Amino acid sequence: MQARLGSLWPPLLILLYLGVICLPLLLSWGAAMAPRSFRNDIASGLGLLAFAMILAEFVLSGRFRSGSGGLGLDITIRFHQLMARTALAFAVLHPFMYRWLPGPHRPWDPTRQLTLTTDFSELVTGILAFLLLPGFVILSMKHDDLDYRYEIWRLVHGLGALLIAGLLLHHALNAGRYSADPVMVWMWGAMTAVAGFSLFAVYCLKPAYQVMHRWRVAAIDRLTPHQWAVTITPDGHSGVPYKAGQFVWLNIGHVPFSLAENPFSISSAPSGGPDLSFLIKEAGDFTSQLDQIEAGEKAYIDGPHGTLTVAGRHEPGIALIAGGVGVAPLLGILRECHLTDDPRQRVLVYGNRTEDQIVCREETEAFARSGKTRVIHVLREPGADWRGQRGVVDADLIERVFDQSQFETWLFVLCGPPKMMTSVEELLTSKGVAAPRILSERFQYD
Repeated sequence: MQARLGSLWPPLLILLYLGVICLPLLLSWGAAMAPRSFRNDIASGLGLLAFAMILAEFVLSGRFRSGSGGLGLDITIRFHQLMARTALAFAVLHPFMYRWLPGPHRPWDPTRQLTLTTDFSELVTGILAFLLLPGFVILSMKHDDLDYRYEIWRLVHGLGALLIAGLLLHHALNAGRYSADPVMVWMWGAMTAVAGFSLFAVYCLKPAYQVMHRWRVAAIDRLTPHQWAVTITPDGHSGVPYKAGQFVWLNIGHVPFSLAENPFSISSAPSGGPDLSFLIKEAGDFTSQLDQIEAGEKAYIDGPHGTLTVAGRHEPGIALIAGGVGVAPLLGILRECHLTDDPRQRVLVYGNRTEDQIVCREETEAFARSGKTRVIHVLREPGADWRGQRGVVDADLIERVFDQSQFETWLFVLCGPPKMMTSVEELLTSKGVAAPRILSERFQYD
């Protein structure tokens, strides 16, 4: 029953989303308005859809587990990105689709229901939103390439979205054809209130909850020249229930109402106790200051999130394919399998650039000696005495490691660089691995 509900959740969410963004169209069709040209109806429809989609974006980006829990937060974020671009296209087309009829009253239009307003005070907010929205979406798409902190981008992103939504609300309630319709006014007010509440929940309610569920840094250790193991322990509470392979947004050393939080996969196992461990690579911003963190430092989390978990699965084997720091959630899965004496066979394929980047090598080798886990290290720049696999984790390597029976029955779990994941996913699909048996989470897309 649970599996059946899980399979129905994605289409139900899609239907709910379509119902929300199409609601303005349905209400506008039911309004008692004089007929006009089809082209002008299309123009208004594009504007209604664009505004509804922009308001829905607030909820999609809110990390609400009730929505993203059955899909995966990465899929939710990707959907958020695609819908933002679609909304931009609709918003840009919206004013150019009109057949313009500005001017004085006309005998055939005594109520001016067919005539577009020329009052600049009513149009200015729409014009401003029209000018701001393309830049806002483009900056969001390219924020990884911009040289400023994640916290600054997140603040600008939130405030910019709120400003654009406010401008569009004023435009819809003053310049739109349906601005005087009380049902439409109430609908826009309600949708804007929901969007605003989602921001309030993320920036106020969640941090307030975190104040009452504080953590502290229990240990921090350098594992390789640029990778650290950070462990936090509950401070006055029992911790959080989670599944191996999930992740949280982690905030160390800042008040919970700050924006100084970053997503990290949990590398510990639920059966190992309430402490949470993370494998973190130095990559700028917060991660470049890990050497300044001391045991006892306050920490806060938002989560757990994610669907990269093998709990409740019944495949006879698990293929864990990792690149670099992407091994973190897979370590959590391996540790959980070891602690629970999971009978399934496991293969860990773990790629790095050099040998000194391999983390937890002794532990994974101990797993291998148990007889249920096989570990394959792959190095892109191996030393002269390296006896393991050479090259990169790609389709050719995966095809050599696994046989057809494993492709037909095993579960494949991927985490690593986008190029690696794309190559392996395409190979798995070509080998007949069904989509439900490929688990991956992406936060960067080619």
